[in-house]
Amino acid sequence: MTLPGRNHTPKLLLFDVDGTLILSGGKGKNAMLAAVAQEFGHTPRQFTFKDFAGSTDPRIITTLLTQNGISQTVTEADIQRVLRRYLVCLQEEMAGGGVEVLPGVRELLSYARESGEFVLGLVTGNLAEGARIKLSPVGLYDYFAVGAYGSDEMDRNLLPPIAVQRAEARFRIRFAPENVWVIGDTPRDVECARVNHYRALAVATGGWPPAQLQESAPDALLPDLSDMEAVLKILRA
Repeated sequence: MTLPGRNHTPKLLLFDVDGTLILSGGKGKNAMLAAVAQEFGHTPRQFTFKDFAGSTDPRIITTLLTQNGISQTVTEADIQRVLRRYLVCLQEEMAGGGVEVLPGVRELLSYARESGEFVLGLVTGNLAEGARIKLSPVGLYDYFAVGAYGSDEMDRNLLPPIAVQRAEARFRIRFAPENVWVIGDTPRDVECARVNHYRALAVATGGWPPAQLQESAPDALLPDLSDMEAVLKILRA
């Protein structure tokens, strides 16, 4: 990553993964259901993306176990047990290919990395290893210098400050709140930016209708990231 000179502080772009950078065709959901079934001998009911969109993997596991009557008292050991199995199942799911990089994503990441205008990071409910498993096969993982993950905190709203702290420590730059953007496809992505006084760019690439995304009051809303001129105008503002 090329960082700018001392007279210019880059902005920090924190991307969600699923529905923002990629579509995996339900591979994460399939792996999660399989992991619970393999560890507890009970297959949870099917769920839609909106049930858990923007949540963290540990919180999803907790909800699946309790709402399906598999375990009324979910321990940390239960969560970690399922998550370990989930990573194995996810690796198997991803081996089949079929992951779609969403419009404009690769071009934006390439520009951001080379221009020095931006530092790239992840804020995602995925486990850190889960994010790597999902992004590496399509060549996106190495774009990101830092991240905060569901393996850091169960509450997604706590993740953006962790990513900011890691970016500041790595690059020895202070990122003012107005120079931090969270980019995501769900109202929860917008919320985790808002509660931390960061800026939010919502993209309607993950299944949420634009009208519902607009209700969450992002700073900006786009259909996708394919219009580089429009995206950069927003992020540079």
